[in-house]
Amino acid sequence: MVIQHQDNGKNGKFYVEVAEVSEAEMTYLWSGEQRIIIDHTEVSDVLRGQQVGKQLVQAAVDFAREKQIKILPLCPFANAVFKKTPDFQDVLF
Repeated sequence: MVIQHQDNGKNGKFYVEVAEVSEAEMTYLWSGEQRIIIDHTEVSDVLRGQQVGKQLVQAAVDFAREKQIKILPLCPFANAVFKKTPDFQDVLF
């Protein structure tokens, strides 16, 4: 499974396509130059139960570490993943 990333400087998303159809997506907004706000995560029934949501959060964490920015997870799903994953605490805002 390949997690793709789009970012236009104002907002972005991490997503997974299956047969050229977006089946999982986590969106975020930039809040200044040093923080993104994760606002929504959705995984279709096609990928449900395969830990895809957590992999999307992992991709955001990797992105934040690479860019040396912080994440504010307002999305309930992403927030729950952060609470359950001590290794992600370094990028929390």
